[in-house]
Amino acid sequence: MSLVELIAQADTRGLAASGLACLDRCLPLLDGDDDVLRPVWATLAEPDADMGGEGSVWAQAWEQVRGKLAGPDAADEDEAVLLARRMLAAAPAKCSAAEIRAWADACSVASLRIHRLLDPATEGTGGDDVGREEPAQGASPLVAAELRRQVTVLELLAGHGPAGLRGALDASTEGRRVLRAVVSRRARGRG
Repeated sequence: MSLVELIAQADTRGLAASGLACLDRCLPLLDGDDDVLRPVWATLAEPDADMGGEGSVWAQAWEQVRGKLAGPDAADEDEAVLLARRMLAAAPAKCSAAEIRAWADACSVASLRIHRLLDPATEGTGGDDVGREEPAQGASPLVAAELRRQVTVLELLAGHGPAGLRGALDASTEGRRVLRAVVSRRARGRG
């Protein structure tokens, strides 16, 4: 099943985990501590997750995260950082199905774009939806791995519900380590 189909069929928790996982893997661009998103992950782990409105546990967790990751609203930041900031800013306070689906889909596209921008083999080229409709042929290893992680997260949540969150978090942690190495290498190359 394609990534687009998985997103279309996912429930609210799966979509929230998908968007959160995309942002989690991109934390190195925001200089975020590895555990900064843990409170948001924890809201998804509850069987009856309180993700309803502005006063919900979900909304409060996002408010804390945004405070910790607040960075410059600078136009001189590169595109990858700006995309990661947009993912963070767009996280909905209310987890209505429509809002969370739109956010998860936007995070999927943004995360793939970020990986494409940071991959020296692609030099930021290629369409943003490469591999989302069908398997990516000719995708760079970095982009192909991000596609696999996105699919894995959605499949884990679809197949296991809240019990799939541990595996989703593990996939995100692995992806974050990879991206942190890429960002570090890129910074050394510029310096």
